[in-house]
Amino acid sequence: MALGGLAALSLAATLPLTLLSGQLGEGIVALVIGVPCAAVGLLVARRQPGNPLGWLFLTAATLLFVSNDGGDYAYAVYRLGRHLPFGPVGLAANELWVSGLVLFVVVILLFPDGRLSSRFWRGMLRCYWALYALLVVSYAVATARALADRPLRTDATGGLSAVDNPSGAFGIGFHVILVLLLVLSVGFIARQVLSWRTSSGDRREQLKWLAGGAAIAIASLILGAAFGTTGTTTTVLEWIDNIFWFGMAALPLSMGMAILRYRLYEIDRIISRTLAYAIVTGLLVGLYAGLVLLATGVFQFHSTVAVAASTLAAAALFSPLRRRVQQAVDRRFNRARYDADQTVAAFAARLKDAVDLDSVRDDLADVVHQVLQPAHVAVWVSDRD
Repeated sequence: MALGGLAALSLAATLPLTLLSGQLGEGIVALVIGVPCAAVGLLVARRQPGNPLGWLFLTAATLLFVSNDGGDYAYAVYRLGRHLPFGPVGLAANELWVSGLVLFVVVILLFPDGRLSSRFWRGMLRCYWALYALLVVSYAVATARALADRPLRTDATGGLSAVDNPSGAFGIGFHVILVLLLVLSVGFIARQVLSWRTSSGDRREQLKWLAGGAAIAIASLILGAAFGTTGTTTTVLEWIDNIFWFGMAALPLSMGMAILRYRLYEIDRIISRTLAYAIVTGLLVGLYAGLVLLATGVFQFHSTVAVAASTLAAAALFSPLRRRVQQAVDRRFNRARYDADQTVAAFAARLKDAVDLDSVRDDLADVVHQVLQPAHVAVWVSDRD
């Protein structure tokens, strides 16, 4: 899971780099869009490694995080005057934003099973990939030329002006590629609409979730592109622009809801474990930080003693807290396992006081029926004393 590790590392770098550059809005946008993409992608990739949806979402999340990190780093170097190495690398990474967003359209086409049975749509997907590769190459060439210019020109967000505001041959080629990608994107959406009209049952409900999320994401993309600013702007306009981009998170969230609600990949157990450990980690980190601040700031304890005591307290609370949180999460996201555990626990409690063998046998058969729902149950009892 190298891609997942890269996404995690780039996500971990987001907070310090956002604080370094002071671009809080861009960091929030990257988190709002990237975290759902990474979460859904990781779950699907772990359960269905052969399904491209998980890898596409992970790739999109990684590109968004790396782009945001590069933009923050470049802003700190070229706009704030921080004397840091590898400034050009940050400028180049900043241009990966579009490459990540364009992958969303492929996810729409391949949802929910990641396969295309029609030769025509497989051909259209190949055309899309060819245009995508051409777009990436065009960005790379334009970025290299912009980095070679002297003086180096950056815009208000810390990006390369020549790339963020395309003109000349690059501008013409860029807009032609975007128009062709847009035409194919409309075709991909039309394909899913036709699929919805002819589908039924769970597939139809899954496509409804996709339609809702895709509609919000496309509207957000159009508004974000139309009202986006790269020049001098006010704080209010900048935040309005950032809020428009929040709607892009609707696509991975809607797909995640379809997967969770209709159990496309049977990932209830993975989800419950992921949520439980995430919640426990957040609670323990908050508790640890609070104890350290309380001990050092209020009671004036030595920092080493405070850190050691806080660490011991957090370690002691891990197991009981994890059990309670796991039960709460299973009750919501893994209900079948929770009900089975409750049934077995109740049977074990009754078994302590049971003395009649026939009643124990009947009770055992009832519990097996409730938990496993087999077609037939037989209990064999030895006649030996």
